[in-house]
Amino acid sequence: MSIVYNEKKKTFSLHTARTTYQLKIGNLNYVKHLYYGATIHDEDLIYLIRRYDRGFSGNPYDSLKERTFSLDAQPQEFTTQQQGDFRINSIEVQNGDGSFSFDGRYVSHKICKGPFTLKGLPTPFAREEDTVDTLELTIEDAVTKVRVTLLYTVFEEADIIMRAARVHNGGAKTIALKRIMSMNMDFMNGRDLDLISLPGRYGQERQVERQSLTHHVHKIRSGRGISSHQQNPFIALAERNAGEDYGSCYGFALMYSGSFLAEAELDQYDQARLVMGINDRLFSWDVAPGEDFDTPAVLMTYTHKGLTRMSQNYHNFFRTNMNRSKFVRDVRRPVLINTWEAAFFSFDDVKLVEIARAAKDMGVEMIVMDDGWFGKRDDDNSGLGDWYVNEKKIRCGLTELVRQINDMDMKFGIWFEPEMVSEDSNLFRAHPDWVMEIPGRHAVRSRNQLVLDVGRKEVQDYLIQSVNRILDSANIYYVKWDINRAITDLWSNVLPAERQGEVFHRYVLGLYRVMDGIIKTHPDVMFEGCAGGGGRFDPAMLTYFVQYWSSDNTRPLDNLKLHYGSSFLYPVCSMGAHVSEASPMVPLETKAAIAMCGTFGYELDATKLSREQIETCAEMSRLYHKYYDLNFFGDYYRLSNPFEQVNLVAWETVAKDRKEALVTVITVNLTMNGPQEYIKCKGLAPDTLYHLEGGGSDLVVSGMALMHAGIPVPREIPEFTAFLYHLKALEDQ
Repeated sequence: MSIVYNEKKKTFSLHTARTTYQLKIGNLNYVKHLYYGATIHDEDLIYLIRRYDRGFSGNPYDSLKERTFSLDAQPQEFTTQQQGDFRINSIEVQNGDGSFSFDGRYVSHKICKGPFTLKGLPTPFAREEDTVDTLELTIEDAVTKVRVTLLYTVFEEADIIMRAARVHNGGAKTIALKRIMSMNMDFMNGRDLDLISLPGRYGQERQVERQSLTHHVHKIRSGRGISSHQQNPFIALAERNAGEDYGSCYGFALMYSGSFLAEAELDQYDQARLVMGINDRLFSWDVAPGEDFDTPAVLMTYTHKGLTRMSQNYHNFFRTNMNRSKFVRDVRRPVLINTWEAAFFSFDDVKLVEIARAAKDMGVEMIVMDDGWFGKRDDDNSGLGDWYVNEKKIRCGLTELVRQINDMDMKFGIWFEPEMVSEDSNLFRAHPDWVMEIPGRHAVRSRNQLVLDVGRKEVQDYLIQSVNRILDSANIYYVKWDINRAITDLWSNVLPAERQGEVFHRYVLGLYRVMDGIIKTHPDVMFEGCAGGGGRFDPAMLTYFVQYWSSDNTRPLDNLKLHYGSSFLYPVCSMGAHVSEASPMVPLETKAAIAMCGTFGYELDATKLSREQIETCAEMSRLYHKYYDLNFFGDYYRLSNPFEQVNLVAWETVAKDRKEALVTVITVNLTMNGPQEYIKCKGLAPDTLYHLEGGGSDLVVSGMALMHAGIPVPREIPEFTAFLYHLKALEDQ
């Protein structure tokens, strides 16, 4: 078992392949957090906690006037409320009598095989070859009978621990949850920890910021109803000296697609506390007697081998345990061309066939018909919600159009934005009450559209039925699922006034039900997510979508930073990336090399390319397939930091058996008569000889030399040149 309970010492030790997480039933049955780090034996680490009389720190009444025991200074697994702990907390509940108090103490536990599941919320799955165990530990308030079950699933081989919480109202009156976090983590010594997050904005998603924890509350949050362009539901805590290859790093990724919150605080004694879960702003949830409330899951990982190993733990897990679609591993994804930047709303069936015919010579295997094919949709002022084919544009009908594309031996994809509605639409005219709009106020428009109340079952049923009708009408291979605005005007016409704080979370639960009814009922369709680019790129989405459109910004040099930041959590095979007409000064070869640090495709009008450009694209499409397994399934290494690197940016993917690798180098600022630049590889077998090919090189070099001496990058070259260095172990020649 990966979970060991020592009944005598009352300790729980959770073991992954390389880590241990320990908690303990301590004084007065409060559950204490003792350790998370490199593997240790099942010894009791309670000796790490030293108790002192802390001035102005209250003591539980039943501590019998023991002034050295205060929850204000004790490391806990899940916090109390109004029990003397004044740090950021895990729960805020208003009880049936109006009081705000929760005094959770251990009452029971059980250990079982397999991962826990959550009602209405996505969680990873266990493969047959995985060792997966779950601890369910329950704490209870003896007065109110409110219980919180702390859920821990250990994915042993993956070095991943999944956490969540389940609240049960065992009392006689309804309670209102004002705040409920998925997890709480206390660090006994936090003064040397840095917080790494992925902030951004539209078109510049998942940039990287690193800051030292200070004696303040650091908040990473989205209040936009989606996980957002501005923040991502992931943070890492790393030792001050930790880098890519060394140092302790803790990763925390929330599996939730709505408004979220992560808070980190360095307290008065230099202890650190982190909580993560649903954003409590504009949130309240009533739990009636006998009912439960489940929080979304958090995926945690630890390593003492630096940020690269932390990222690889997540990459491996996302590729194997998050999404059951055959397109994750078993079916190679095609090179696609999307029509948006080629035609925007101005296209018809003839234009689409012309683009497909021209794109086929580029090595493109699928055309994706983007926005504008449905309802009365000639611009972004109308049509959303009317999911039927506009036969003034698609005059031959969708079924016939897809047949024509298939006859060219090409696949067909289609765009949807199910969650939104235009005021100028048949849907809005028939069901204006389905829109989120506060009574007596005009709703906020964004991209000239309004938000459907996806928390309502009749709205969910309409979306499932209308989208499925289109998918079942033709041989559709791919769907791009978009959402192009944040959520405002928080209101549901089917909830009473006192329960309007449930709207945000009900929306997310409703969205997951819609995706269950569409995506999981179409296993032969490849689904890609999009939210005005990367505005809802989060771990929960990757249980539904095999890939996510990283950003509407297709400028290649911007994407160097975007891919770098995304790689802290997300694998290459999940990042949608295309070659476009943006940044004409950057060569096509360089654009393609950058897009291969993603799922690869084209976002341009193939009918306007020269023969030379088409031949270049064909070669890059061929290289995409040549290096597909390396890029999608290999170990990823960040070889430079584009936020700091002046002259070039580089990354590397290495096969699991270390017999093959691909190093990509993008020159961004090679100054005249400057120094020679070298790129040092990582992850190779030191004593293996590799055939090095690319960048004018054709050499045999040892892994040790490549990692410690490096590869010299040519200098007398045009600006923004890309190099692909392919390494193959000699025994495979």
